[in-house]
Amino acid sequence: MRLGFNFWLGATLTALVILAGVLAHWIAPFDPVLDADLMNSELPPDATFWFGTDAQGRDVYTRILYGAQISLTVGIVSQVINSLIGITLGMTAGYWGGWWDDLVNGLTNVMLAIPSLIFALAVMAVLGPGLPSLLIALGLTNWSWTCRIARSSTLSLKSQGYAQAAQTLGYGDLRIMFTQILPNMMGPILVMATLGMGSAVLSEAALSFLGLGIQPPFPSWGSMLTDARQLIQLAPWVAIFPGLAIFLSVLGFNLLGDGLRDSLDPHMRTRKP
Repeated sequence: MRLGFNFWLGATLTALVILAGVLAHWIAPFDPVLDADLMNSELPPDATFWFGTDAQGRDVYTRILYGAQISLTVGIVSQVINSLIGITLGMTAGYWGGWWDDLVNGLTNVMLAIPSLIFALAVMAVLGPGLPSLLIALGLTNWSWTCRIARSSTLSLKSQGYAQAAQTLGYGDLRIMFTQILPNMMGPILVMATLGMGSAVLSEAALSFLGLGIQPPFPSWGSMLTDARQLIQLAPWVAIFPGLAIFLSVLGFNLLGDGLRDSLDPHMRTRKP
């Protein structure tokens, strides 16, 4: 398997975000909430405050590091939920067919017709703001594409010789699906999950920006942008660095998924001359 430039660049950016979140407790120079000093408010970047300070005198660099933890948690957990829902519905619909296939297809079409952010906003309006509600809202939002891929892969794989041989040996439907079909569709599922992480990070930032995500004073890149709206002219660094963190993390996940797609899809592979 040949890994291209997109994969390595995306893997590098993603690794930096992961390291920032995992090591935040050890490498952050200040506390993201408690170390607030109005005497140091709105200071530009310098040797002490690398990314400057916000209106409460908190270190922007420290809050971005801790904000990476929120983005990683939302990206990973929401995609695990999306993948579980999409794989289960898509694989069972493709294998069993009939009325269940029609029902899953209809539900998938409905979800695809509703903008994901609008659906997440509706869920958050019912559950209220906060991290648990955010994880549930985003976890129920983007499973439809995974479902489509799982269904189409199952329709193709269930007619393969090894799946029919397992059926001849007396394997049950669920055993065939989870031992014979699922392992052979994990390539495209992994690509969708990686691409979905970037979408989840962006959605979390949007919901936090609207006040429905992570609540102050806990740091989130989206909530940091909300606080920076009033300071965009006086202290632009308060908005620039959180925005740059969102951009680089989403870019990293998207490039990683794009690189995995090119490497795992036999039609996209290029041979060396």
